[in-house]
Amino acid sequence: MKKALTLVLAGVTSLGLALKASADNHITLASTTSTENSGLFDFILPKFEGATGIEVRVVAVGTGQAFEIARRGDADSLLVHDTAGEQHFVENGFASERADVMYNDFVLIGPAEDPANISEAQSAAEAFAAIAHAEAPFASRGDDSGTNRAELRLWQNAGVEPDGDWYRELGSGMGPTLNTAAAMDAYVMSDRATWVAFGNRQNLKLLFEGDNVLFNQYGSLLLSKEKHPHLKHDMAEQWHNWLLSKEGQQAIADFKVDGQQLFFPNAK
Repeated sequence: MKKALTLVLAGVTSLGLALKASADNHITLASTTSTENSGLFDFILPKFEGATGIEVRVVAVGTGQAFEIARRGDADSLLVHDTAGEQHFVENGFASERADVMYNDFVLIGPAEDPANISEAQSAAEAFAAIAHAEAPFASRGDDSGTNRAELRLWQNAGVEPDGDWYRELGSGMGPTLNTAAAMDAYVMSDRATWVAFGNRQNLKLLFEGDNVLFNQYGSLLLSKEKHPHLKHDMAEQWHNWLLSKEGQQAIADFKVDGQQLFFPNAK
C-alpha cells in the first residue's frame, strides 16, 4: 500500500512538473495591430509552435506602444514596422539585434466619389496635399503606431501640417480606424494587409497606391539580455531565427487572403 502511494505521489509530481514546463513554454510578442488584424499570426504561429513546441502570445498594439512594452521588459520579443524607431531602439541598448523580416505597402483609402480627386495624383505628397486643400475628412490613427508615424512623415513631405475639423485623430488601431472612416466617409491611410482583410468597407475604396514612399518594412528585434535578464531570451531567439529562416519566410509568403499575398519576405 505504501509503495503504491509512493508511486501515485511520484506520478502526480511528474505530471505537475510536466504541466509547469508546458505552461512556461511560451513567449510574449509585442507586435502591431496590422499583423494581428490581417490574420498573419493565426496562419504562421501554429507552424512555429509545431516546429519548436513554443507558443507565441501576441500583444497587438501600435508600434509606439510595442516599443514601450519592450522597453519596460514586459515582452520577450518585438516585431514592428518603424525602421528608424527600431534602429534607435538598438542604439539605445534596448535590443541587441534588428533584422528585416517582410514588407508590404501603405495605401490611401477614401470615399468612392473621391472629392479630393486623389486617384489622379502623381505622388503620395500630391494626394495628401489634395486632401488638405479640399479639407476632406481624414481619419488618422493618432496612436503613435508605425502607420501613424509614416502618415505624419507623408504630411510633412506634402508640406502640410494637418489641423482643423477635417482631420480626426482617433487614438485607435487600424481596424477601428477603418470602421470610423467608413462611418464618416473619410479618407484614411492603411497598411494593405489590414485593408484587404477588412470587411466593413461600405462606401470606401482604394484610391491611391504605388508610390515608393509607401513602402512598409517590418523588423524583428532581439531584446537586451543586459537590461532585462529575466526575459525568455533563448525561446525569443528561436522565434527570431525562425522568422528569418527558409521555413519562416515561406510561411509568410504562403499567407494569402482571397488569393492575394499580403506580406513579402525579405530577410537577408
